[in-house]
Amino acid sequence: QVQLVESGGGLVQAGGSLRLSCAASGRTFSSYAMGWFRQAPGKEREFVAAISWSGAGTHYIDSVKGRFTISRDNAKNTVYLQMNSLKAEDTAVYYCNTVPVVAGYWGQGTQVTVSS
Repeated sequence: QVQLVESGGGLVQAGGSLRLSCAASGRTFSSYAMGWFRQAPGKEREFVAAISWSGAGTHYIDSVKGRFTISRDNAKNTVYLQMNSLKAEDTAVYYCNTVPVVAGYWGQGTQVTVSS
């Protein structure tokens, strides 16, 4: 069983930066690929970025490539999402989960609001 707690969201102006954290419980965290997802108002939740269990492999949706960086620290059971050059369209609640997703692992998410 894995429990995930997201943090680090907030209100930022367009062009600004935020760093999200996802703290995981469970001794098997390092064996999972992990991902960040987001859900904007009135839209479905979408995949944003993923990282392999070792951190050696990453994948991003096109709209965040070159702006967002996913990383992990297995010693701290934490996954990060560094978000730079934020745009209004990045406004959403951000969640982390394993990859593949396990429905029961969704946390409360962290709100990111980008003002233009």
